[in-house]
Amino acid sequence: MLDFLRRLWESDSLAPHGICLLWRPELIWTHVISDALIAFAYFTIPGALAYFVWRRRDVVYGWMFWSFAVFILACGTTHLFAIWTLWVPDYGAEALIKAVTALASVATAIALWQLMPRALALPSPRQLSQANAQLEARVAERDAALAALEQANAERQRTEALLRQSQKMESIGQLTGGVAHDFNNFLNVVLANLERVERGLPAGSRLLEPVRDAMTGAERAASVTHKLLAFARKHPLSPEETDLNARIEAFAELLRGTIGAQIRLRLALAPDLPRVHLDVNQFENAILNLAVNARDAMPGGGVLTLATRRLRPEEGSLAGGAAGGVAVEVGDTGAGMSPEVAARAFEPFFTTKPLGQGTGLGLSQVFGFAEQSGGAAAIVIGPSGGTVVRLCFPARLPAPAAEAARTWQPNLALAGGAA
Repeated sequence: MLDFLRRLWESDSLAPHGICLLWRPELIWTHVISDALIAFAYFTIPGALAYFVWRRRDVVYGWMFWSFAVFILACGTTHLFAIWTLWVPDYGAEALIKAVTALASVATAIALWQLMPRALALPSPRQLSQANAQLEARVAERDAALAALEQANAERQRTEALLRQSQKMESIGQLTGGVAHDFNNFLNVVLANLERVERGLPAGSRLLEPVRDAMTGAERAASVTHKLLAFARKHPLSPEETDLNARIEAFAELLRGTIGAQIRLRLALAPDLPRVHLDVNQFENAILNLAVNARDAMPGGGVLTLATRRLRPEEGSLAGGAAGGVAVEVGDTGAGMSPEVAARAFEPFFTTKPLGQGTGLGLSQVFGFAEQSGGAAAIVIGPSGGTVVRLCFPARLPAPAAEAARTWQPNLALAGGAA
């Protein structure tokens, strides 16, 4: 073995490869340049493979890249020795380099074929793209489901809040109606007896003035009970078919005188508004109440808008489910209400005004009138201030007798004072 290696390195009896080419320059330099370029490329490729594996630490079967790098480096070295042996007959060293190259190439080839089934089992870029697309679709479906769940939870919470508000308003209405009815009966007895006393007193009696003062106080108390009965939907109504636009236009001058010159009244009446069946006097009282509230909300002046429109199909429930209902909206440009105030605005005796400047029954009377007329009332808070009170009425109402038999059923969609 040692003798074999010693003889492998002997080159005394050998001639350089250039002699075989007869030292022809065109052949010599063509071989030199070609082998040099091949060697340069072979030495560059392992560098690129090493850089790729270093940057991509998660690459699968990275050791295979290093096997190729060794094999390609050995191939590049053989080309360098091909240049060297053109002038120096070191064919033994060249043979050893080729032997190393052979071992590296055979080992790489065997490893590559053994690795082939597992490499083919890896997902292709197209399969990865499809998997990513499916994953994105599932994520989108999950996000949509979560959004729908959040919306459903929000709607459930809103419905629960409306139900609680409705139950509270129903309880308040039943209690208010019972108390107001009994109190009204007591007042009728008081007024009847005061009238008898007044008629029995002589013309110049000193008791006439205190009796009349007592009658005035009793009448004011009766007015309060009437408002409470209106909220409880127990106030007797005299409905009639009417054109709301015509009523509002005829009522406009009175409203202008009520709100004062510093506030401009703007009418926005929808054409071809269907006729409704309601108590005209109670309707005008409701509009007057709303106009006074709007005036008080704009002490420095502003615009009071009185508008009518048809209810949209999705708003049919606001008018007792009847098709072709109408909405009357009274809006101001004041500071508006907070959501907390709007939620309680229809409760009897609730007011934000200073003591002595309001009974807190105006909006509750409006609410009761709208409900008793088969419609609903709502408060809409503008995004930039201002408040709109919306009254909804059906285009056709049941007969008065049937209406009188109706029981307290507040509208769940709007009993909380929010549209």
